[in-house]
Amino acid sequence: MLSLTDKVTALSGVGPKRQKLYQKLGIETVEDLLHFYPRRYEDFSHPLPLSQWQSQTTALVEGTLLKKYPPAYIRKGMTLYKGLITDGFSRCQITFFNNEYALKGLALGETYLFSGRLEKNLSGYQMTVSAVIPTEESETLRPVYRLTEGLPLKGVLRNIKDAIAAYLPLVKETLPAFLLKRYRLLPIKEAIASIHFPKDQKAFEEAKRRLCFEELFFFSLALFLLKGRPKEPNRVPIPACSMSPFYQSLPFSLTDCQKRSIDEILKDFSSPHPMRRLLQGDVGSGKTVVAAAACYAAAQSGYQSALMAPTEILASQHEKTLEGMLSPLGIRIGLLTGSLSQKEKMILRAGIQNGDFDVVIGTHALFQQATVFHRLGLVITDEQHRFGVRQREALIQKGDTPHHLVMSATPIPRTLALMLYGDLDLSVLDQRPAGRKPVETFVIHSDKRTRALHFLRKQIEEGGQGYIVCPLIEEGVGELTAATRYAEELKETVFRGISVGLLHGKMNAEEKDAVMSAFARGEISLLVATTVIEVGVDVPNANIILIENAERFGLSQLHQLRGRVGRGERESYCILLSDHDNPDTRRRLSVMRKSNDGFFIAKQDLKLRGAGDFFGEKQHGVPVLGIADLMEDSLLFQTAREEARSLLKEDPKLEKEEHRPLSEKVQHDWIQKKLWTE
Repeated sequence: MLSLTDKVTALSGVGPKRQKLYQKLGIETVEDLLHFYPRRYEDFSHPLPLSQWQSQTTALVEGTLLKKYPPAYIRKGMTLYKGLITDGFSRCQITFFNNEYALKGLALGETYLFSGRLEKNLSGYQMTVSAVIPTEESETLRPVYRLTEGLPLKGVLRNIKDAIAAYLPLVKETLPAFLLKRYRLLPIKEAIASIHFPKDQKAFEEAKRRLCFEELFFFSLALFLLKGRPKEPNRVPIPACSMSPFYQSLPFSLTDCQKRSIDEILKDFSSPHPMRRLLQGDVGSGKTVVAAAACYAAAQSGYQSALMAPTEILASQHEKTLEGMLSPLGIRIGLLTGSLSQKEKMILRAGIQNGDFDVVIGTHALFQQATVFHRLGLVITDEQHRFGVRQREALIQKGDTPHHLVMSATPIPRTLALMLYGDLDLSVLDQRPAGRKPVETFVIHSDKRTRALHFLRKQIEEGGQGYIVCPLIEEGVGELTAATRYAEELKETVFRGISVGLLHGKMNAEEKDAVMSAFARGEISLLVATTVIEVGVDVPNANIILIENAERFGLSQLHQLRGRVGRGERESYCILLSDHDNPDTRRRLSVMRKSNDGFFIAKQDLKLRGAGDFFGEKQHGVPVLGIADLMEDSLLFQTAREEARSLLKEDPKLEKEEHRPLSEKVQHDWIQKKLWTE
């Protein structure tokens, strides 16, 4: 008896190994696989001669196979399979990485469509082939999925075809009939089949429109239902107190937006309902000072504050900063992290329960059952996108409906923030504190890489520290392998004699903390990292960052990476390295060169890339949309929101019999799985 909840192992060719790879992508069941939509399509309908393609682009060429070369063994685990093709005018060497059968299956003298990365240099044309199809399939749009290392596209395509053939009849319609009719939307089964294997552009567009509408409709329903929950009464009233001692103790003046945000928080403290506020600020805008002011006010009324950070190094950093601001005013600070010994945790937790600490800073250890607060009045979560809603709620449950301040370093345009965080009041820090220097930013080609690396070495020799962000990894090469190889190469060449550290995504939290702590202490002078450099980590001595393959990052991500430097007295530099010369790439990177304003950069990023790429995967507290884009599909979003609003006006809790399937889907698939992820 087939069921959509069958594990993917029910499909032919999916054993334990492939199952684990699917799990990395969040795919557990056949239903998950059916809703695993392509990230893009390869259009095989418009091949061009080699001479009409620019170098360093993905090209589509109709070519006849002239020759096959013997395999080239580069190193253990890497073999190149090469051939020679002609488009009738020019010749091109083609390369397949670790794919013997791709070349073996091609016949000499036969003509195929080759798609891949094309390079043009003095020795002629060279293509790293990503796909080959027979010329008779030239009208097709081939889906390309977001994959993980070791999971071949060919196998995924076969699994999805099998899932559609066997399980698609079990899929039930999810949208009410009146919506399908009103907006001329495809039935769900037809939409799923067409989104994976569209017969032409029109079929793809109709399938995408249907699935986008559905996704945005349920997203809107979920948001409205969450925001419509009744508000609790304020059980932690914190009356107005004099903030003068706090302000006078600071060695700097607050910006106007910091003062405004503090006033908004103090007003919330004595309002009829508990504070639920998002404090959003650019890199280095001074969110911690605002948090310290809130903690000070809470302490004046005898309430404890808890500040939760996603990593130990960030928690330690906050403890050091708040200690400097609040300890002189008699406020007692405690730091609770997972790496403390059991005895240290026991002593600290006893102090928290007895009220010996006014402010407790920590990681996930804060919301564990063993941690009991004496009188918790304020909860602050930093880098809130790193915590699931349940984790934040677990900490809030430690008190009697305490106030909650959420901090985010991701600048989101105000209108979009209000749309997404409508259940939170919004405070924005959009001014830079006095004395914070802008980071000088350069965009260079790889022919200047050696000069840039020597400049980086010079900065280190003069007492600074630097980051190099590794290139994003091509399919087939692991992040760890590439990052390690790159770090070793730098150690043996330009940075010989300099302490080089490595930080990558395969490390566990303790290993990452150890490396970042060593870098913060100055024991590591150059940190080679993938994109896991912690947001918010403050190493004032770090003054230069070089980002390889900068074109592959969104502007907002580049801005966050650039924010790792420029936190001290030294002149600071960001070098963006990219060989892409197409106008869109240059225009995007020039935004970074011209501006240090995160809000301006975020707006440009949204315009240029749309919200799907802007938010990225599982980031910033925004649920990952499988197919829709909040900016690109903004008109459809408005329509879907209005339909959701209208439906809830008629049936506020979706209690009517005909709305039961809607209620089950929105609760299970959205509120529990996407908006309440851990």
